[in-house]
Parts: sequence; structure tokens; C-alpha cells
Amino acid sequence: MGLRAEIMRKAAGVDGHIVLAEGADPRVAAAACELARRDIAQVTLLGREAEVRAAIAAAETELPERGVELVDVELSPRREAYAEAYAERLARKGGTLEDARQALLNPLFFAAQQVASGDADGAVMGAANTTADVLRAAIRVVGTAPGTSIVSSSFVMILPDLGAGERVLIFADCAVMPDPTAAQLAEIGWGAVQTWRSLLAEGPRVAFLSFSTKGSAEHPLVDKVREATTLFQNAHPEVPADGELQLDAALVPTVGLKKAPGSRVAGDANILVFPDLNSGNIGYKLTQRLANATALGPLMQGLRRPVQDLSRGCSASDIVETAAITVLLSHGG
Repeated sequence: MGLRAEIMRKAAGVDGHIVLAEGADPRVAAAACELARRDIAQVTLLGREAEVRAAIAAAETELPERGVELVDVELSPRREAYAEAYAERLARKGGTLEDARQALLNPLFFAAQQVASGDADGAVMGAANTTADVLRAAIRVVGTAPGTSIVSSSFVMILPDLGAGERVLIFADCAVMPDPTAAQLAEIGWGAVQTWRSLLAEGPRVAFLSFSTKGSAEHPLVDKVREATTLFQNAHPEVPADGELQLDAALVPTVGLKKAPGSRVAGDANILVFPDLNSGNIGYKLTQRLANATALGPLMQGLRRPVQDLSRGCSASDIVETAAITVLLSHGG
């Protein structure tokens, strides 16, 4: 069984609950119905009821008898309790209860508060809103995880089966942090490890990537990757990790043995931490387009509870897949 099918199977066994914030979008409405029909998750679908039902009709599907709750945020009986909970966070920066009430008229903020309050395992949104809007709601309402200072992302890259089974890698960060510091790179690596552990049984092996391998070049950019590696290794000695490594040294056993003899991960890495957003974004798109790999994500990392940002070009099946992954992330796999 391939990873994508395994994700669906495992999510169906968890009895998860996902909130989808953009119920007036036919893709989102179709995904909600599919998630419920396949028992992958219970769904709260946000939006004015007439608009949501129109979206369901436009998607040429039908609302299942159970498993999907339609919620109009303006009419929800939970709105006041959510506003009071959010107001506690806003108060730290001078915000008021009325500010919270107004914010929760935005379905992105309402969905994030539903997750923050524990009434849903995770939120999936962004089909009709920008990444900036999604992250703003997630960070302001849900907040970052303890010990984490940033929100980053990863992609699960599934390379085609060429006779030896599909190969799965995680690439991070490819969507959020433009120029992370060494400390932030170490956090990105740890977030990717947690994502890996939620989705796969095989142990994580982390490579911090550079244009240099073990001193083959000297440059401040290389120094940053070396420092990130040291920070990660000191914080998480139980996780095999190494750097700085060039991509071929990280992935090709013969090259890894030659360039980084004695390394715990060279030639066998399954998590690749890119030094900046330029390299990460280019790297995942090259792999997707030239190697015909499947890219699942971006998956947000570093939040206290899962909130996922969709591409605005996503399909209904993309939303279903992301929701299933979010269920597993919320339950630690």
C-alpha cells in the first residue's frame, strides 16, 4: 500500500474532526462530503447555509446524512464562548472582547478558534484565501507550540515507484520562512521530524543542506548550516542528523560514503532541510515536475494545534488528502 492510501486508511481509524472554513467554495464543499462519506473525518463546514448548499449543488454532490455540520459563524451558539476565549489572548496586546467578537466574524478566525478550543482536531483553509490570511488567523488564535518561535512548513515528496517501491522524503521549509537563521533552521528540522513521525513508521534521518559538504567550501552561508546542525544535534541527540551536506551526499550512498565518511545520515537521509526559501521552493518544484513526484503540502509546522494552508489552485481531492494528514498530525500518527 502506498503512503497516500495508508494516510487515508489510518485517518479513518482515528475518528478525527476537521473544520473547513470556506464552505461556499464548491471544492471545499465536495471535499467535506467526501471526507464524511469515506469516514475519514467528521467535518464542520463554515459558511452561510444557502451559500454552502449552493456550493454542494455546484459540485454535483449531495450532503451525507451524517458527518457534516453546517455552521454559519454569525449565527453559531459557540460564537460568544469563542470570542471570550480569544479575548483572553487579545488582552495581552490591549484587545477587547468586542475586538474578539468582530474578528470571529471572519471564518478563518472562527475555524482557528474552534481548533484552539479543542472542538476540532485541525483546520484546513486557503482554497479561497491567501497564505498570509491563513497564517495570520492561525498564529493570532492558535499560537505557536511551546518551545517554538516560528511557523514553518514542509512538503511530503513521494517519488514514483521504479521497481523498489515508492520513495518518500520530506522537504523543509519550502513555503514560509524566506531566510531563516541558524536557530530557525534547527526548529524547521525539528518540525519536519515531528511531521515525519506522524505519517511514517520508518525513523527520521535529517540532512541540513548546503553547497558544501563537511568543509569543502567556506562561506557565511555554510557557517549558518553548520551552526543549525550543531543546535539540532545538541537539542535532539536521539535523531540522526548531519550537515553541512550537499544534496548528492545526503541522498546517494556512494557519494555520501566518499564525501562524509562516518556520517549517521549521509547517503540515506529522508528529511532535507534547505538553507532558505529560494532553494527549498525551487527544490520541491524541480522534484515535482522533473521526477514526476507527488508533493503533499505545504504542511504547517510549529503551531500549537494543526492549521493547514491550501493552495488556491487546489482540487477537492487535495483538500481531502490534506484533511486526512491533518487528522494524523493532530493525533501524532
